[in-house]
Amino acid sequence: MLSPEKIARINELAHLKKAGLLTEELAQEQAELRQEYLQSLRQGMRHHIEGMKVVDEEGRDVTPDKLKKIQKEKGIHGRHLEEK
Repeated sequence: MLSPEKIARINELAHLKKAGLLTEELAQEQAELRQEYLQSLRQGMRHHIEGMKVVDEEGRDVTPDKLKKIQKEKGIHGRHLEEK
């Protein structure tokens, strides 16, 4: 997760851009911060999804096999204890 200071800086640069006051140097800083933000967002989303366990109405585990494989490799939900 990005620090509150970096998020504030992203917002500050966005306001400068909207006001037409963004220099080339500041535009580069904004692009770098945006990339860092997107990377952090994707990593957090991936971590969240990899931790999911899908269960149907009857309580059966219906998690997709691709996700089960990732969870098994990472030892999430005891998948590493399950048979192949």
